[in-house]
Amino acid sequence: MATDEPRTRILDAAGPIFAEKGFEGATVREICHAAGVNLAAVNYYFGGKEQLYREALRHAHPGKSGPQADFRWAEGTPPEQKLRDFIHSLLVHLLRVQESPWQERLFVREVLNPTPAFREWVRAHFRDGFGKLQEILDEILPADTPRFKRNQIGLSIIGQCVYYRSSRNILPCIVGEEEWRAHYGVEQLAEHISQVSLAALGLGSPLALPGAWRDGSSVDAPDVAEGLAMTADRRVRGNGAGRGDG
Repeated sequence: MATDEPRTRILDAAGPIFAEKGFEGATVREICHAAGVNLAAVNYYFGGKEQLYREALRHAHPGKSGPQADFRWAEGTPPEQKLRDFIHSLLVHLLRVQESPWQERLFVREVLNPTPAFREWVRAHFRDGFGKLQEILDEILPADTPRFKRNQIGLSIIGQCVYYRSSRNILPCIVGEEEWRAHYGVEQLAEHISQVSLAALGLGSPLALPGAWRDGSSVDAPDVAEGLAMTADRRVRGNGAGRGDG
């Protein structure tokens, strides 16, 4: 698409203005003025301000906006490995998207105060990914775990990932630039979030034990191994009893 096409110029102008002022604060007049088009152009190309805003959201975050929903795992792949893969995929999407400052501001604005357009965008792009996460958790959690609790657990896992996206501009100020550069890359955060999540689900070593956090290694301690074996046994027996949403 040519950069001098009116539709492209409108989108390029609308993004920064929406990011600065929000949907309510931005006006069609100032967007058209910035784009160098007449007032009728927004209706002609987008059908109105609301649809322009939806297009600006898609323009800011193109492509698949969530973890890949088409994982292919070999038969017998442990659910803990599936969860690690899911977390890594989500972080790759969230942290490796190259953005300009206005795109980042628009994303943060919507996360903190979502509009109906953003809610539609989230439902359209994240439903499949969240469903895949629920399938993984169904392999881990007891059969009688209520659906709301499964959702809460899934959202807690996603929330950890989203936090590092929404706060990535201020975290270096909290932990220091040197630590940020050394320990907060995609691979390291994926391992950390996986450790925390698997420990909470009973499939990983408690992080309070010596060495549990070191390079993703597990603690070789009989009491931990026994506890994990008991958790796995309860899960197998619970899953065999049939599933229910509570």
